[in-house]
Amino acid sequence: MNVVVRGLFHVGRFTMMLGKLFVRPERFRMYWREFVRHLDWMGPGSVLLVGTISVFVGAVTTIQSAYQLVTELIPVSVIGSIVSDSTLLELAPTITCLVLAGRIGSRLASELGSMRVSEQIDALHVMGIHVEAYLIGPRLLAALITIPLLVLLSAFLGIVSGMMLGHITGIVPMHEFLEGARETFRPFNLTICMTKAFTFAFIIGSISAYQGFYVEGGAQEVGRASTRAVVLSSLFILLSDYLVAELLL
Repeated sequence: MNVVVRGLFHVGRFTMMLGKLFVRPERFRMYWREFVRHLDWMGPGSVLLVGTISVFVGAVTTIQSAYQLVTELIPVSVIGSIVSDSTLLELAPTITCLVLAGRIGSRLASELGSMRVSEQIDALHVMGIHVEAYLIGPRLLAALITIPLLVLLSAFLGIVSGMMLGHITGIVPMHEFLEGARETFRPFNLTICMTKAFTFAFIIGSISAYQGFYVEGGAQEVGRASTRAVVLSSLFILLSDYLVAELLL
């Protein structure tokens, strides 16, 4: 019973937190500066990590597809179909966001948690600033912009790296890879990819901010909040991944 009560409490407080984001900024320049700062470290700061993972995922998908499926009865162009579709529908949005939950989510939670335990949030509140809107709004908006762009980058690099590795190793010629990718490509696949990307971005930004903003205790609780942010974000990403696939596919 206590678990249910605590769950309802957190759901209610989380919903109230989101509702407090929609207020008029005291000074727009102050909010804009926070937004740009988080946009910078979330986006460009994550490109190398996302790019490295995407290249290897695309290459491995090509190798495994060739190993498991290609026979005399199945043309090698099917590899292009498998790599492109699986990258758009699952690999790029899900794997990228699980990785970003660790990088972005943990930092968001630890930043806000440190501000809470050092009483900086209380000081902002005394100054008459809408602390939820000022501290969480720019961070969530930055996540909603950067994470989908990183997912698009991941999808592009995954498909290109799979195609290049297949061509270099002789597994599948480039023109046959492209032929297979074009035959099964549907614009709706990109819609699904972006739907997942925005959903996962909201999960990472909102849950991580919630965990950090409502930290109670000292420095140890900040670390625990950071861990909870990553774990809960990852769990809800996997759950919403299933729900989006069930609804759209």
